[in-house]
Amino acid sequence: MSDDKPGSVPEAGDELPSPVVRRRRAGAWVIWLVPILAAAVGISLVVSSWLQAGPEVTVSFESAQGLTAGKTAVKFKDVVIGKVNHIRLSEDRSHVLVKIALDKSARAFASAGTRYWVVRPRIGLGGISGVDTLFSGAYIGADTSDARTPEDEFKGLENPPAVTHGEPGKSFVLHAGDLGSLDIGSPVFFRRIQVGRVVSYKLDEDGKGVTFAVFVDAPNDRFVNADTRFWNASGVDVSLGANGLKLNTQSLATVLAGGVAFGDPGGPHDTTPVPDKSSYQLFGDKATAMAPPDGPPHYIRMRFEQSLRGLAVGAPVEFLGMNFGKVVSIRMDYDAKTRRFPVLVGAVVYPQRLGQAYTKLVALAKRHGDADLSYTIGQLVDHGLRAQARTGNLLTGQLYIALDFLPHPAKVAYDPSVTPVEIPTAPGSFDKLQQQMADIVDRLDKVPFDQIGQHLDQSLVGLNATLAQVNGKTLPGIDATLQDTRRTLGSADAALSSDSPLQQNLGQTLDELQRTMRSLRVLTDYLGVHPESLLRGRQADPKAAPPRPSSERSRP
Repeated sequence: MSDDKPGSVPEAGDELPSPVVRRRRAGAWVIWLVPILAAAVGISLVVSSWLQAGPEVTVSFESAQGLTAGKTAVKFKDVVIGKVNHIRLSEDRSHVLVKIALDKSARAFASAGTRYWVVRPRIGLGGISGVDTLFSGAYIGADTSDARTPEDEFKGLENPPAVTHGEPGKSFVLHAGDLGSLDIGSPVFFRRIQVGRVVSYKLDEDGKGVTFAVFVDAPNDRFVNADTRFWNASGVDVSLGANGLKLNTQSLATVLAGGVAFGDPGGPHDTTPVPDKSSYQLFGDKATAMAPPDGPPHYIRMRFEQSLRGLAVGAPVEFLGMNFGKVVSIRMDYDAKTRRFPVLVGAVVYPQRLGQAYTKLVALAKRHGDADLSYTIGQLVDHGLRAQARTGNLLTGQLYIALDFLPHPAKVAYDPSVTPVEIPTAPGSFDKLQQQMADIVDRLDKVPFDQIGQHLDQSLVGLNATLAQVNGKTLPGIDATLQDTRRTLGSADAALSSDSPLQQNLGQTLDELQRTMRSLRVLTDYLGVHPESLLRGRQADPKAAPPRPSSERSRP
């Protein structure tokens, strides 16, 4: 054998080595092992997903704003309990249908009473909510109830609920005439502390009012009892009275978003706790809410012959200065006999506001068989009961109706069978003043001021001529007379001086007159003692006895 070198070409006749083929003993089924294992893993994942999957529900919303299929989560207390799978339009294109796949642990959210809503940023008078969704995106919030009835179709809420299920507290129902400035989320106050909020409101079925639902958080819900009064605390309450200007409000929030307040009336009252969803009346203000119970209302009518400019619906009706009711209607009528247009005023009054006086009137009416007090009112009318439109504010000219007893009123015909009860009227004090002023003006119009002015002008001309004559003729004569009088008084003064003969003669005459009067007094005294001397003459005076010796005078 020749040595083979690398790179040498084998010569002809040399034999190549035969290849050796080695076969593996494993079978061909090993090739399908990998796809089988993959299919098994897939099936196990599908089975596991099916076993862990929860129910699917469909929620309808007005729009799909902020929602994304396969991305938007469903949360309860910030815990993800599902995800949005599909979003489509309804058949009538009025809303959108959102299909939600819930987790198995959230099976309770597929039952009756569950609520869904979209949580997105909201700014309102009640505050700001959903700020965290500015970064994470909108999501669907959920809240369930204790009901276990299965349900898979729901109508979503457009706003988040004010109260979630299980929150401690009580709900109460309030009835009011209108919505006012209240809204969902408006605060509820007790002693100026927020203790709850307005949950919802709706229009009554008859359209005559609004029903509110408010929620008071525990433990403050225990302060709501049988005699609790609710009132609208919205805005600012401004009043001008004898104590000056008063401004009252619960908080700045009530000025912007409105609010409700409640409290207990003064004095003894029923403090019995009330159950959940008890009903109350929502008053317009605190003063009305805290007033004594009004009792059943009664409708009365009044007929005024004068103008009622300044009287408006809602004006108070007072009885002897006490608020008795309010005006509810003002309309005009026509009287064909007098060809005048009287004004008919309707009012609602609450007799129970009179307290003990009303109780006594009812007892007196029952004794006389007067069930509706019509004859009793007739007796009051005969005693002088009249309705008057009086001025309540001189600045604004507003009027109110006053029921009072007038002294010596004009007799009127009262019919107790007329329904409703019609109270006779009388002109008010201001109307009387206006009538008196009008009468004075009419009398002044009848005074002939033009003729009086002409006569006065003529009199002034004559007086001017008289004064000219007095100045030209009379005054110089008076001056001469005064000079003569002055000279006469000078002569009299000289005659009456102390050293004048007249003065000396006058002094002597007075002395003689004094002596004469003294003699006359002596004569009068003597005649008083001896009146017989007028007939017999004066008797001689008795002679005086001789004096006794001194020795005799000294004897005892």
